[in-house]
Amino acid sequence: MTITSAEERKKSQTALYIDGEYAVTVDTMTFLSTGKKVGSEITDEELYELIEISKFSRAKEKALYLIEYRSRTRKELYDKLIPLFGESASALAIERLEELGLINDESYAREYAEVLLNKKGFSRQRASFELMKKGIDKDLTEEILDELEPDPVEQIKHLLQTKFSRRLSNEKDLAKTVNALKAMGYRWSDINEAMNKEWD
Repeated sequence: MTITSAEERKKSQTALYIDGEYAVTVDTMTFLSTGKKVGSEITDEELYELIEISKFSRAKEKALYLIEYRSRTRKELYDKLIPLFGESASALAIERLEELGLINDESYAREYAEVLLNKKGFSRQRASFELMKKGIDKDLTEEILDELEPDPVEQIKHLLQTKFSRRLSNEKDLAKTVNALKAMGYRWSDINEAMNKEWD
């Protein structure tokens, strides 16, 4: 097979034509690194390797772009990359970023757990659900929440004094507050205890 044309495209991509027909679009730097050019012969094996290395390079660049705006878990990145670059290239790209310290599920989980528990006021149960939804390992989730979880009754009391302080004046508002606390993952027994302590 002969490379009969190599046309530059947007986003540093090059469209390759083999034996006069369009074959594939690959990462330009990856193509140049092979030493191949128009007129060069290329085997099926070489073309396959070029495509796979190109996918890896593009997946890595996409992952870097995604984490530039905010931290992400391994699962979040994988879910974004796999439809574009396939399983192998996506996994390799993520492994490379992990090696570079740019993806760290434990660090992400600790920071996110702090937000969920202290800023959003979620219960341990709700925080656990949110962390695992992000792809954080169950054991790691439990370990971090064991360290960071505040006393649920004290947490509810704090929420009653701050976030819900204006929603306690009548039965209708009180019911809405109880429902909101349940939605945040708190058990009725803890809500009831906190309310009793708050109004003792």
